[in-house]
Amino acid sequence: MTIKPPHPKGPPLNSLRAFEAAARHSSFSLAAEELSVTPGAIAQHIKALESWTNADLFERQSQGVKLTPLGLSIRVDFTTAFDQLGGAVQKLRSQAAPKDIRIAALPSIAQLWVSPRLPAIRRETPEVSISLTAMEKSPNLKRASFDLSIFFEKSGKVSTPEQKIISICEDFIFPVCAPSVAKNLSTLADLANETLLHDTTWSDDWVKWLSYARLKLEPVLNIDEGVAKIETSGPVFSLYSLALEEVKNGAGVLIGHEPLVRDALKRGELVQPFKLKLKTNQTLSISMASSTKTKNIIPDMIKILTI
Repeated sequence: MTIKPPHPKGPPLNSLRAFEAAARHSSFSLAAEELSVTPGAIAQHIKALESWTNADLFERQSQGVKLTPLGLSIRVDFTTAFDQLGGAVQKLRSQAAPKDIRIAALPSIAQLWVSPRLPAIRRETPEVSISLTAMEKSPNLKRASFDLSIFFEKSGKVSTPEQKIISICEDFIFPVCAPSVAKNLSTLADLANETLLHDTTWSDDWVKWLSYARLKLEPVLNIDEGVAKIETSGPVFSLYSLALEEVKNGAGVLIGHEPLVRDALKRGELVQPFKLKLKTNQTLSISMASSTKTKNIIPDMIKILTI
């Protein structure tokens, strides 16, 4: 009779995935957020892996966790391994469904930049099936199942073998409002009499722009203390597009991000009451996964998305 001895049992894949994410972030909480589980689940997966190795991989501290020398020595190997696994999955999906395009974008970009261009993409590439997902953080295209991601990226970010970066335009911020509201804004100090709207994604936009405006205008115009009375608090919106609609309705003044308000300015729905623009050092950019390069329909889509 043939004897088949049992093979040594390896660690669960989920435990390895939890370790890699926690090691990369140096945080159980951030790893949990990335993997859409609870920090407690990450801790249990790590504990299971440590039981399998019979060695500690993290030091538990009062203010978080820290990799042990053993954990530190294997961190890069696991990150590389999961990146390669993600790339293989991306390649499989891309070749199995070459006409399915998945796009990830910041909610405001999805609504105000991508969505208006989808009809043109459908006309040019009618055979393509496009899925658009709005998300707050740009995905890791080495692993996530997206072909393109469209976000504001730090200006000067360069392409890598795994991810191509295509710059669309630089971002500048400045106040925007409805024409009816603009009639009341002759000087910067007039903002003190208006409602200033805010978006949670860029909650400090007003502080940044007002600081810049004071710096630029005070030596020239001798701005009086009325400017100092401008109250930067006001209604807050979780979606930039909602804040923008309220501004169009005359509800107040919002800091506009040039790529996102350009069309509304052209249509006359919004106006720019002050000429000063602050450069954010961010660029509206398209990131393309390496596996996406094999899809012949991508160049036509990129052309439309960059107009």
